[in-house]
Amino acid sequence: MGKKLINELTENILNNSDYDVLACQDILFKAIESDPVNLIINAGRISRRYIKKNVFTCAILNAKSGVCSQDCAFCAQSAFHNTGVVTYPLLDCKKLISSAVEMEKKGAVNFSFVTSGHTVSKEELVIISDAVKQIRKQTNLSLCASLGQLTEVSAEKLKNMGVSRYHHNLETAESYFDQICTTHEYHEDINTLKYAKQAGLYVCSGGIFGLGETWEQRLEFFVTLKKLDVDSIPINFLIPVAGTKMQNRPILPPMEALCCIALARFMNPLKDIPVCGGREKTLKDFQSWLFLAGANGLMIGNYLTTMGRSVEMDIEMISDLGLKIESIGR
Repeated sequence: MGKKLINELTENILNNSDYDVLACQDILFKAIESDPVNLIINAGRISRRYIKKNVFTCAILNAKSGVCSQDCAFCAQSAFHNTGVVTYPLLDCKKLISSAVEMEKKGAVNFSFVTSGHTVSKEELVIISDAVKQIRKQTNLSLCASLGQLTEVSAEKLKNMGVSRYHHNLETAESYFDQICTTHEYHEDINTLKYAKQAGLYVCSGGIFGLGETWEQRLEFFVTLKKLDVDSIPINFLIPVAGTKMQNRPILPPMEALCCIALARFMNPLKDIPVCGGREKTLKDFQSWLFLAGANGLMIGNYLTTMGRSVEMDIEMISDLGLKIESIGR
């Protein structure tokens, strides 16, 4: 009976991308508990129906590291934690450019500058602007920025300087956010997403799974992103870092992590869903399953403070699955 119900729900979504999945949440939760493989397979069907067979690859640069004023419980870069992370100010323009050029050569079609802290200064924004101009001349990369909180003015500036995408994670459901961060309010993050969208930027916002949230809160989280109509939902998995408040959290089992991806696809059939940080240690030998579970993007290379796996291995995995890397526009 459970398999029949999830199959019927999938058919309804395949026939109508606006189908009210929320009304069927009990079916999803039962499938997660009793038949996760069937849920994953059906999420893949939804992805293939609405998303092209090709996938996109993105890479990030930790452009400014550490000493962040926010107390996010998972973050190695928070000034509230003693993790021994390397700290440095915003990299110079030359380094920003060379990193982007290098990652395009390795196979990335999207590149993002990521800076620690609540936001960036006007002086830092000038350096980033100069780098963006040169990168657009020297590469075909789609350029993204993840610079903390935005205002209406700063969002417009980013758009005008040549940034096409803005990344800002909500991290988790609003009902669980106070267990993760207390130095700013959830609505500040939502406002940043709204400002980015108003400015005409492609908006990328997801979260980290394995923070101690419930399945109900995961669903709440995906509903929030659906209502905000974000363009991309990056999925990350917690890798506990010594010295953070989350240092003793267990790593999610691979099948549970894949069900998080599947739930994202069921709730947001038309959106891009890349899988990013934590996938190597969490999914282990099941990394190729992430596309079966509904993902259509992959972060390659290293992350902010942790190492990723070989870019060549990821490119080979994509090729072996019969998928092609596709540009996502500038």
